[in-house]
Amino acid sequence: MKKYAKIFWDAVIPNNPVLIIAIGLCSVIAVSNSVKSALLMTFAFSMVQIPSNIIVSAMRKIIPYEIRVPIFVSVIAAFTTIAALLSRAYFSAIYEVIKLYILLVVVNCIIIGRAEAFAYSHNIAESFFDGAGMTIGYGLVLTVIAVVRELLGKGTIAGIQVLPESFKPALIMVLPPAGFLMIGILVGALETYLRRKKEVRK
Repeated sequence: MKKYAKIFWDAVIPNNPVLIIAIGLCSVIAVSNSVKSALLMTFAFSMVQIPSNIIVSAMRKIIPYEIRVPIFVSVIAAFTTIAALLSRAYFSAIYEVIKLYILLVVVNCIIIGRAEAFAYSHNIAESFFDGAGMTIGYGLVLTVIAVVRELLGKGTIAGIQVLPESFKPALIMVLPPAGFLMIGILVGALETYLRRKKEVRK
């Protein structure tokens, strides 16, 4: 069980897909100006990342190395379609705003990267925990950024007014540059934490 816990933890923090591996940033920048959008994107991501890891791992011994990437993309595309249909059915209002980024999950570098770097060489249980960790790591960063950007940019969280009406929103926070700024701040904070942790171990 410790092995699985380590795989999960490594995917969430030390190998965080956004802050450490730094891939799949387009969707993070685009949908992180709203908490609702961030949560729906995390839901769609989880519906693709976890089952794709499991299927690729289950089929890894019969997938020819030469055509592995097209097969990975086909598996991911199938789950992306399912995620998009579920999002459209149950969260139609939010889906219409970010549907382009949900549909582009099929070419998300994080998901394709984990299929290649992890699921293709590990068993199903390990791949599940890696996929779950990647999802939590991605969703955590996305949601934290969204909370800050929506709060300062609109005075709301998930559409609920939090700051007083007299608050003047900083419109820059709902624009793309604020997404890059928030990612930079979180990268710095995480790198500081990991370095201090290594120093304590020494």
